[in-house]
Amino acid sequence: MRNALAGLDVGTSKVCALLADAGTDGGIEIIGYGVAPCAGLRKGVVVNIEATVEAIRAAIDQAEAAAGARVGTAVVGVSGAHVRGLNSHGIVAVRGGEVGGRDVERVIDAARAVAIPLDRQVLHILPQQFAVDEQEGVRDPVGMAGVRLEARIHIVTAAQSYGQNLAKCCERANVTSSAMVFEPLASADAALFPEERELGVALIDIGGGTTDVIVYLNGAVMHTAVLPIGGSHITSDVAAGLRTPLTDAERLKMSHGAATNLIVGREETVQVPGVGGREPRVIPRRLLGEIIEPRMEEIFSLAQRELYRSGVSESLASGVVLVGGTSLLEGTQELAERIFGLPVRRGLPINLKGMPEELMKPMYTTAAGLLMRTTDGRGQHNGFSRNGRWGRLRTRVGDWMRDFF
Repeated sequence: MRNALAGLDVGTSKVCALLADAGTDGGIEIIGYGVAPCAGLRKGVVVNIEATVEAIRAAIDQAEAAAGARVGTAVVGVSGAHVRGLNSHGIVAVRGGEVGGRDVERVIDAARAVAIPLDRQVLHILPQQFAVDEQEGVRDPVGMAGVRLEARIHIVTAAQSYGQNLAKCCERANVTSSAMVFEPLASADAALFPEERELGVALIDIGGGTTDVIVYLNGAVMHTAVLPIGGSHITSDVAAGLRTPLTDAERLKMSHGAATNLIVGREETVQVPGVGGREPRVIPRRLLGEIIEPRMEEIFSLAQRELYRSGVSESLASGVVLVGGTSLLEGTQELAERIFGLPVRRGLPINLKGMPEELMKPMYTTAAGLLMRTTDGRGQHNGFSRNGRWGRLRTRVGDWMRDFF
């Protein structure tokens, strides 16, 4: 049985595995996928090893059966409230009066020389821009004449223990992790147009346990953040507010819920299953909206605070792109536009060719982006190896340039 490339999205509510073959033209061809519910994570962090292993194994088995191939290596997504992003700046003297590849490596090393706690490790180094003798906005300084080179970079760090636990889960599920990638980066690869990154855009991924935020301007990552709140919190609110089981609350949320009651008719009703064999009851649909809307407003308000913290919130000409399963709630775009004051669209995995029609949905955007990183080299920068230790940073100039664009 042949080996297949794989993107593995291990989320709070589900595990999604996408399998593909490498094409002769350098692209990839999707050959199978698997989706399994996951109960082993909380807010993006592994809290139950066995449950996580079973979910990964179930998704991989389903994908392998559909593809007629087995997983060789996988690029695995990393998220959770433990992930932090920060901007840094470095300056070096140019040797020989002309910027060379080694000068770029030295200035990035200078920029990443920041104090990081011992329990944290660098996951990504993302160049924002270079400056040669105070000439700013340079993307590729190699070959330029000058005596001083500056670099501004964005550093993404994660808790070391989280990566070790996730790598252990993958290993026990017989999956070799070639790299681990911050999930919003993968989602952006799959859902954003190049012109959106240039003009300025914020991608907000509303997952089950967390909401990820990533901000682009001039093609570079300016800010990242993970909020410890997501769709599962809305489900819990509905279950408690309507006194119905969690499984029924999730179904009610997705089939009848609305992010804002402005789009709900006053005469609309929904049937709510009872708990413990009690009879179902009929309630106004607006009552369901009154439970969901405050939580959605909270999520978007926290995300808006991150946009302000990015320092470029006034420059996001392309507005906001929403991905993640919760973005499918009716009225989500209307509520987001009202809170952000920006144009909002729902993101789909449009940049991965050959995506099955049933997977052209916002909740599969991260898995699609992870799969895209199996062949372009960017999934190899940093990551946890199978034994839980972090992989070595590749500092070749070509790799820096690929992550910059």
